[in-house]
Amino acid sequence: MREGSAMRERGGDLLVVLPTYNERESLARTVAAVREHVPDADLLIVDDGSPDGTGGIADALARDFEGVFVEHRTGPRGLGTAYVHAFGLARSAGYGFIAEMDADGSHLASDLPRLVAAARSGAGLAIGTRWIAGGGIVNWPRHRRWISRCGTGFARLALRSRLRDLTSGFRVIDDAWLRRIDLDSVDSQGYGFQVETAWMLERAGCPVAEVPITFVERVDGRSKMSLGIALEAFRNVVRWGWRIRFGR
Repeated sequence: MREGSAMRERGGDLLVVLPTYNERESLARTVAAVREHVPDADLLIVDDGSPDGTGGIADALARDFEGVFVEHRTGPRGLGTAYVHAFGLARSAGYGFIAEMDADGSHLASDLPRLVAAARSGAGLAIGTRWIAGGGIVNWPRHRRWISRCGTGFARLALRSRLRDLTSGFRVIDDAWLRRIDLDSVDSQGYGFQVETAWMLERAGCPVAEVPITFVERVDGRSKMSLGIALEAFRNVVRWGWRIRFGR
């Protein structure tokens, strides 16, 4: 049975999406933590053909736990396309809220209930924000903090955004608002996807709640951030900023 069909048969209100590529060390812990802190949520693992066996671990988790689904893709095809694919499956299955979350343990499942509560209280987009009171980062060196703050500041300025953590990948979205933006026009494949979708929702008038979270540097595996991904995000932010000021 295809995962979309299984999800439609089960139904549900909240779907947590975990894109994966080579996350065999951390995936089971992340799934267990989500089930502990948000027991009413279903989980969709979207694996991009991980050569380290992550897909097999995901399948085992789906067999062991009700409400865990796995979508296998040939990859890697990028974070952005994984989320767009998951949004389509969630919509067809009737989920009202979709949570985005990293599978590597950097996003704490203990923060997820507050994001869900904010979304259910009327925020079309609830973003887990590091750069506000109560938020923070654990085990990042000073230069990484500086790069992240500068990148976020540049994106805010270029896009005329009021959001203080545009690059955060820990968020909950109300599908009623997700339907108001054109996901087919999203062209960011990497982490720029987070900037692009948050900006699109903000421009659409979506009410946004910024919820303080603690971001923890991953313990296992390797970061997927690369120079190519960073350059894609930079080019797109410049292009979108230019369009705001001089385009149609």
